[in-house]
Amino acid sequence: MSIKVGDSLPNGSLNEFIESESAGCSLGPNTFKVEDLLRGKKVVIFGLPGAFTPTCSARHVPGYLAAYAALKAQGVDEIWCLAVNDAFVMGAWGREQKTAGKLRMMADGSAEYTRLLGLDLDLGARGMGTRCQRFSMLADDGVVKILNVEAPGKFEVSDAENMLRQLP
Repeated sequence: MSIKVGDSLPNGSLNEFIESESAGCSLGPNTFKVEDLLRGKKVVIFGLPGAFTPTCSARHVPGYLAAYAALKAQGVDEIWCLAVNDAFVMGAWGREQKTAGKLRMMADGSAEYTRLLGLDLDLGARGMGTRCQRFSMLADDGVVKILNVEAPGKFEVSDAENMLRQLP
């Protein structure tokens, strides 16, 4: 069953490739508890089938990069890109897309968190295994306030412009 508006996001972990070592974060992949990252924050999370894929690279990520300042002006604390890829791939894709300081490229390598959300997608017939459905959401202190889940193969409701229109 898929997560819905009004639900609390499930506890779980995601990985992020850290480019610069800092207090509490070593260089390379780091594991973070979702519940800790969301506590007291408004976070836009958008999920997509995979790093370096055509629509994701040409439209989804660039749209959120372009809308970064507008989303922040509307009170959004962080923007996450979630995909069923490992942290090394998400880090490389983030470098290629120039997301540093704007989008957190969150890796769900085994699709565990994606399954907890109920937003997993079986693309085994296309040689891609389990992936994430394309979606966007606003989580406020861990509670889903806005949720847009795309129909398979579509890119119509999870874009940054639609999220901006929906923000309170």
